[in-house]
Amino acid sequence: MIEKYLKDYLDYLQIEKNRSYRTKDVYGRALKKFFEFAKIKKPEDITNDKIRSFRIHLAESTRLKKNTQSYYVIAIRNFLRYLIKRDIEVISPDKIELPQIPKRQIDIIEYEDLERLLRAPEGSSLKDLRDRAILELLFSTGLRVSELCGLDRYLNWNRGEITVRGKGEKLRVVFISDAARKAIKNYLDKRGDPDSALFVSYSNNKNPKALGRITPRSIQRLVDFYSRKAGIAKRISPHTLRHLFATDLLMNGADLRSVQEMLGHASIQTTQIYTHLTNKALKEVHEAFHGRRRK
Repeated sequence: MIEKYLKDYLDYLQIEKNRSYRTKDVYGRALKKFFEFAKIKKPEDITNDKIRSFRIHLAESTRLKKNTQSYYVIAIRNFLRYLIKRDIEVISPDKIELPQIPKRQIDIIEYEDLERLLRAPEGSSLKDLRDRAILELLFSTGLRVSELCGLDRYLNWNRGEITVRGKGEKLRVVFISDAARKAIKNYLDKRGDPDSALFVSYSNNKNPKALGRITPRSIQRLVDFYSRKAGIAKRISPHTLRHLFATDLLMNGADLRSVQEMLGHASIQTTQIYTHLTNKALKEVHEAFHGRRRK
């Protein structure tokens, strides 16, 4: 019986809630693991004691991180909410508390390091031009690496803005800086292949042959290579450039809601991870008024 409810719930997530296939898959695996551990055969079998035992199992036996453990708890709570919506008597999901997770902290690089990173692909080969365009576009738009890999070549790059499809198949507009547009134009002007992908992998530098759409892993290696070339001690990933995009906007006066929209965050709470780095106004108040009697 529980398998039928689970299938209905996962279909509900995909069709009515418009959740991504990945979300559906993560919820499905989490709930199946709980059902198997707690020997759940029907909705009434889901009890607070069984959920508590499962959480102890996750914490002690699997040693999962707190945020990973929270995915399982969220999946159970949301499944219970779905059952209640279908008038099935189950325990209240509000009685299930989420694990306390430490606030996420972001470590970014200095602006001078960023400039060196963006200038690191200094050659004129096709791969150098592609790599410069990738770095400039990541910083200009704050795109996720998967979103960047999915971009197509034949878009109107002169408009200064494009529409991308992000998490949950949601569309949003991102804006392209003059530096990024110039880098993309230089790269596309030298392209001789007919591939529809904006960024493709190449066989070698001397006689480059297009091998199809570039992968997220390739971009991760690319960013790591140029960060080391630029002499940056910290470990840099494509997501670091997304963080730098957001902090640059906030430090120059952009409001949190606008940055949330540009990043494609579903919740403002996700965007708030940047505020400890960017509260420029409070810093100015502190400098203006703190300790004045000591001067």
